[in-house]
Amino acid sequence: MRSRGAFRRRLAAPLASAILWAAGVATTAADPVADFYTGKTVRVLVGFGPGGGYDLYARALSRHLGRHIPGQPTIVAQNMPGAGSLKVVNYLYNAAPRDGTALATFARGIVFEPLLGHTEGTQFDAARFNWIGSISNEVGVCGLMRASGIATWADMRTKPFKIGASGSGADSDIFPIVLRNLFGLPMKLVAGYQGGAEMVLAMERREIDGRCGWSWTSLISRDKALYETGQIAVTLQIALARHEDLPDVPLVTDLVDDPRKLAALKLIVSRQNIARPFAAPPGVPAERVAALRRAFDETMRDPDFLAEARQWALEVRPASGAQVQTLFAEIYAAPPEVVALAAEMIKESR
Repeated sequence: MRSRGAFRRRLAAPLASAILWAAGVATTAADPVADFYTGKTVRVLVGFGPGGGYDLYARALSRHLGRHIPGQPTIVAQNMPGAGSLKVVNYLYNAAPRDGTALATFARGIVFEPLLGHTEGTQFDAARFNWIGSISNEVGVCGLMRASGIATWADMRTKPFKIGASGSGADSDIFPIVLRNLFGLPMKLVAGYQGGAEMVLAMERREIDGRCGWSWTSLISRDKALYETGQIAVTLQIALARHEDLPDVPLVTDLVDDPRKLAALKLIVSRQNIARPFAAPPGVPAERVAALRRAFDETMRDPDFLAEARQWALEVRPASGAQVQTLFAEIYAAPPEVVALAAEMIKESR
């Protein structure tokens, strides 16, 4: 009996070693995502120039995201401004590598343009992007230099003023047009700016009087001094709900009584729920998309990232990639009559 037991023990030892070796091989082979990303560089493309809100969010994310991606690739943020960020959206859809090494952030509203009938220059299908997540929801505001004589919503309705815009599809373009159409504002739109920082300089030079669709977080992170010294007046909130910092500033959805117009307005303003979106191109392998989404979600909880966000006064109210994907599906399924009216609100002045 002892010889049979000894034989079994002698057989079991190499068998156990073989099982452990095979398990180790399987573990190594089971992470092709890490194998792919090791030594790679992932570009985060920003659809606006440096210094604005989209740029700040992208660079903050880029400094921390790589630690959470298997293989820990290098993350590099690069600006690709043009046409209110349409340039980077078209590039991401048509020319960017489809291997998980290219992401982009762009005007949250630009991917709604085809839904609203504005297809000129668009070369993408929003539903086919792989949405990685959004860092924040957002409240947009109208902010005007007090030197312009505009300090309240009532002033906007009665006094002529000039508003800056970056290009078709950007909040800075869409929201002023909607406001002018809904309320008959005596507003002139001056388009062509590369981003928020350039528009603020134009305000200080008195080329324009202000901005509408200006992200509140961008204002308080980049131009807080102008606000706190009273040079800028915030006259209107553009969102589905008020921001706690602005209890006395009117909310645009509270100013519309017509139920049909209100439904269309809410469709347009719903883009604020995905204020800082990040997407990958179509065709990225599913396991890499899943890894990027997990990495994004983990970054949103990363103490170092959150500390940097607080330092720059960047709000972090994230939506996951799956949540963003669902929101787009719901918006694109809106009733045709609501979509048609929303398109009319934006159509004039195009």
